[in-house]
Amino acid sequence: APFGNPFQFEITFECLQQLDDDLEWRIVYVGSAESSSHDQVLDEVLVGPVPVGVNKFVLQADAPDAKLIPKGDILGVTVLLVTCSYRDQEFVRV
Repeated sequence: APFGNPFQFEITFECLQQLDDDLEWRIVYVGSAESSSHDQVLDEVLVGPVPVGVNKFVLQADAPDAKLIPKGDILGVTVLLVTCSYRDQEFVRV
């Protein structure tokens, strides 16, 4: 896919007990292995209330801004992280 295409992930997870607060899901593009200052949060969404059982949703985000990526890293290997937090505690990082 071209660099400028948006990202789309179908997220499926199982919740074992009722949650009092929302889950915060985030997509982060790592622009450089040298410094987290080049990371770009592409999207953040709150999901809730989350019922007990299997849950599914689609997480979408626009492509990163290439102007914010260092020139030496634009063609290098990079990472796209999908994270989930509950009450400001990250517990999933893929």
